[in-house]
Amino acid sequence: MSTPTDKAARKIGLIGGTGPESTLIYYQRLIKGVQEKLGPEVVAPMVIENLSAFEVFRFLGEDDREGALQYLLAGVRNLQAAGAEFGALTANTTHLVFEQLAELSPIPLISSIDSTVRAVKEGGHGSVALLGTEFTMVNDFLSAPLRDAGVHVAIPDTGEIAFIQQRIAEELELGKVTEDTQRGFQQIVERLIEEEQIELVILACTELPLLFDTMDISVPTLDTIEPHVADLIEAITGK
Repeated sequence: MSTPTDKAARKIGLIGGTGPESTLIYYQRLIKGVQEKLGPEVVAPMVIENLSAFEVFRFLGEDDREGALQYLLAGVRNLQAAGAEFGALTANTTHLVFEQLAELSPIPLISSIDSTVRAVKEGGHGSVALLGTEFTMVNDFLSAPLRDAGVHVAIPDTGEIAFIQQRIAEELELGKVTEDTQRGFQQIVERLIEEEQIELVILACTELPLLFDTMDISVPTLDTIEPHVADLIEAITGK
């Protein structure tokens, strides 16, 4: 008689809490995706280490990348201790130190950056807008791989970046979406469409889909969670 444990499924560890809303999305999509691959009786083996988005913002705001790295590394070690065979970060911002973290990690880590670049290339998009936290937009850990792949990357201006960071930290991280914030983001995107001829908006903050789900813009969006979760499901199931 077949039981759920007869079907191979590797145990994943997630660094969550950065923030809670995106962690919930990862959890739900991984559960559903593994069941679609292996059957409804199979629940994805998973452990989550909840860290604080605000602690990450504090480290990065003080330009303390080593502090952020050690904070995340402690979390990854807890994942390994809980039996995780591989891991992933549920926030784009934490990928600022992903390469260093992956070198020190006791378990393999799967990058959202690699998943995103692959999805943009497969979609044939030559010009994109990159929206995310201030740390994601002003640093090049996502924009550089995209440019290396031949993609033009448009970044909001300084005032727009400050607006985006404030609304992410004070509203979206707390699960809030206001009309004023949605209107501000729409104006930013419309400017980038007109001035930069962008073909795609990359939502490189895992809370941004909360905002864009009901927004009417003339170009498609890419939620970076989607290709990342697809790669994680493949790693869990081998399919």
